[in-house]
Amino acid sequence: MVNRVINVPLSVLDLAPVAAGATAGAALRHTTELARRTEELGYRRFWVAEHHNMPAIASSAPAVLLAHLAAHTSTIRLGSGGVMLPNHAPLVVAEQFGTLEALHPGRIDLGIGRAPGTDQVTALALRRTTEGLSAEGFPRELADLMNYFSGERPGPITATPGLGEQPAVWLLGSSGFSAQLAGLLGLPFSFAHHFSAQNTVPALALYRQHFRPSRWLAEPYAMVAVNAVCADTDERAEWLAGPAALSFLRLRSGRPEPLATPDEAAAYPYTPAEREFVRQRRDGQATGSPETVRRQLGELLARTGADELMLTALVYDVADRVRSYELIAEQVAGGLPRKG
Repeated sequence: MVNRVINVPLSVLDLAPVAAGATAGAALRHTTELARRTEELGYRRFWVAEHHNMPAIASSAPAVLLAHLAAHTSTIRLGSGGVMLPNHAPLVVAEQFGTLEALHPGRIDLGIGRAPGTDQVTALALRRTTEGLSAEGFPRELADLMNYFSGERPGPITATPGLGEQPAVWLLGSSGFSAQLAGLLGLPFSFAHHFSAQNTVPALALYRQHFRPSRWLAEPYAMVAVNAVCADTDERAEWLAGPAALSFLRLRSGRPEPLATPDEAAAYPYTPAEREFVRQRRDGQATGSPETVRRQLGELLARTGADELMLTALVYDVADRVRSYELIAEQVAGGLPRKG
């Protein structure tokens, strides 16, 4: 039995969830509230994820949202979890995140993903061409992006801001491809355990196996993103986690909707196959009282050897979302280091 789980930094991944009956504006204000509170609690990073054509998620423009969050916080690192590079020209990403780094030096993380994070029709609407949308083009586009920051291969275009204003670049993934690439490039790697739990340990092994020291890292640094919903009791945590499970089921069924209330999720008539889908989705995550979450996160750390955990909680009410992070910081981790 692990008495104190957290001997690694804790961070936050937020999707700016849009609750049923609420607006995107309310969702973004709640994300801002959460960023301020998690900064006070001592969380290391606060990342937002790029998703499109999803009624339950308002974080479709990470760079814009991060600029707002940076203006309302002062110490917590802010970043993308991630920017999906196939959706964007590398120059645009370099200029956006170069601007953020120039405005808030030393506080910006650029997490890069190679999937579009949406359906192919929406991806084409974003990019307006099929060029760059395939996974095969990702290494070249990543190299172009990094060059805009470093200027190692001089060319006719200068990213301004961008050149000399490089944020901390991470690679994100849910399989082995990005894990190997992050290792070969000597970049930190964040694995999406929260929706691909079965691939976590193999991908981290590939990352460490292929790691080459670089100007950014002397040793591999792996962060694991995990669903974590904490409440005073196991029963309440399970109830709060219901809308997230239903939201993912609806998304996978091709019928995304705003985040249901916990009561609506509890009353949903799951088929046996749907219940099994939800059970598999929840496997390896952390849901429960502080004691339960402490045990579950401890087991995850033991399996993965993660250097950092990034917690995400798709919870309907912002007060419950904030309370979950408070309980984890104060009762699961026994307090987090606070800056200032």
